[in-house]
Amino acid sequence: MATPKSRPRDGYPGRALALILVVTVGLVALMFGTGTTKPRLGIDLAGGTSITLTAKSTDPKALSKSNMDIAVSIIERRVNGMGVSEAEVQTQGSDTIIVNIPKGGDRQNAADQVGTTAKLFFRPVLAVAPSGISAPAPTGTPSAGATGTPGATPAAGATPSAAAPSAGASATKQGRAASEALAAEGATPTAATGAASGAPAATGSAAPAATGAPSAAATQPSAADISAAMTQGTVPPELAAAFAALDCSKPEVRAAQTGAEDKAVVACSQKAENGYYEKLALGPVAVKGADVSKAQATIDTQTGAGWQVQLQFNGTGADAFSKVTGQLATQAPPTNQFAIELDNQVVSHPQVNGPIPGGSAVITGRFSQAEAQDLANVLSYGALPLEFSKSDITTVSPALGSDQLKAGLVAGLIGMVLVVAYSLIYYRGLGLVSIAGLLVSAALTYSIMSLLGNAIGFALNLPAVCGAIVAIGITADSFIVYFERIRDEVREGAPLRPAVQRAWPRARRTILVSDFVSFLCAAVLYVVSVGKVQGFAFTLGLTTALDVVVIFLFTKPLITLLARRRFFLNGHPWSGLDPKRLGARPPLRSSRRRSPSSAAVKEA
Repeated sequence: MATPKSRPRDGYPGRALALILVVTVGLVALMFGTGTTKPRLGIDLAGGTSITLTAKSTDPKALSKSNMDIAVSIIERRVNGMGVSEAEVQTQGSDTIIVNIPKGGDRQNAADQVGTTAKLFFRPVLAVAPSGISAPAPTGTPSAGATGTPGATPAAGATPSAAAPSAGASATKQGRAASEALAAEGATPTAATGAASGAPAATGSAAPAATGAPSAAATQPSAADISAAMTQGTVPPELAAAFAALDCSKPEVRAAQTGAEDKAVVACSQKAENGYYEKLALGPVAVKGADVSKAQATIDTQTGAGWQVQLQFNGTGADAFSKVTGQLATQAPPTNQFAIELDNQVVSHPQVNGPIPGGSAVITGRFSQAEAQDLANVLSYGALPLEFSKSDITTVSPALGSDQLKAGLVAGLIGMVLVVAYSLIYYRGLGLVSIAGLLVSAALTYSIMSLLGNAIGFALNLPAVCGAIVAIGITADSFIVYFERIRDEVREGAPLRPAVQRAWPRARRTILVSDFVSFLCAAVLYVVSVGKVQGFAFTLGLTTALDVVVIFLFTKPLITLLARRRFFLNGHPWSGLDPKRLGARPPLRSSRRRSPSSAAVKEA
């Protein structure tokens, strides 16, 4: 009967080495496969502006995670709307928001706007028109009739076509009336179908109807002419010029709109509908966002119509809202609509079907869950008693950031060269193990940092580079602890292979305790600090955890395998484990043959 093969005393080191090499190669392959071959650089290395905002409130309960998330979404929308691409807005801790504005953006304007209180108003709609619509190519037919796009009104001079109502009329999405009589914003009424001189109506052109020669159809109207022809409502004379010139298709124009609370203003829609933005003429502020006491997204369980947004006003807001909705309900579209304006951009303009008393209202429509929650967040922001102060503003030019990056890399390279030189001079052959371990640790750290930049937005800043440099010493320290424990066993006269195994338990305890203390310090520093210091703490904690992985799965198995080779097993002078150079004592084998009487005499 064959006996099972016994497990080697030094285990299976090849398996551990294969595991860590597969993981390392896999991470590097994933890094190249996703195209994230470089870590994302922070503001201090790539250039840009970093602003630290600290939230303040007289109500401690207002400093909640949900309120901070709403503030982040408002600030992010505001900064990105100013033409600043790839801006980052994120919370740190319970009361801090970090805004990173990269190079190339309008940093000064963004820095001035960040942290200011968002302006949420309810204004009556006076006029609505599409903005930035280009005229289609002429069809070459003599017909001058047109059918409008959704939201268009009949062109001047056009008469409704009763003979062919299907030529251009189509049903559009409309918000249904809620129980509190506030309907959601849908598409504006469709254009009537018009024809000139009895000719069939042609689709696809929003040009005014003409009554003459075929050349009238070939005339290309401008976007301003189309917008003027499709304007619904009446624009106040004092806003006529500004309304006509407003082009909401440009982000910088949408972000630049301002206006007084007690005067009529022009504004742009925040999102494009049906492929274009809308420009609106709005009356003076009727209700302020601060009068909203609560707003939340809910599901209409009574009719099953989907998601809706419930509003509640305080006493002042309830009275003002009831009064203005009673006035709007008697108006014709679009002057029966209520614009919800955030930072001079119209988030929504629902239609009012009747007066809404009681201080509560419901906005309904074909909302998705995300759309309803976004609108509720916008309305809730008006009720947040939060103010932000700029506790720190750091601006770094791209040239200075490049210089700092080069300085950090040079410092890391110098540290690596010194560690390698010390390892080779003092530990000789064992120094090669130290160098290989540092290379594996560097590959793991670099690939993980590159992948985290794309996954969670981790940015490598200058303190993070310092943390990586400190990690070189931590990794080298673990090697030294293990090497010295092996040397101690060799000095006691133990053969190399038993020395490697006996030295590991003592070295393992020391390494784990040392790395645990370092990781604990990094974790505490990450929790209690904000801003760039967190980059140092994160990198230090990451590299400390990787040091444990490398020492267990790479260094120890590799030394176990090398201890089987004659170069190290026989104590070659260049192996770093030469018993003569270490001052090893010969094994005291004769002591086992001593008689008890001689031992007693020696003891006496």
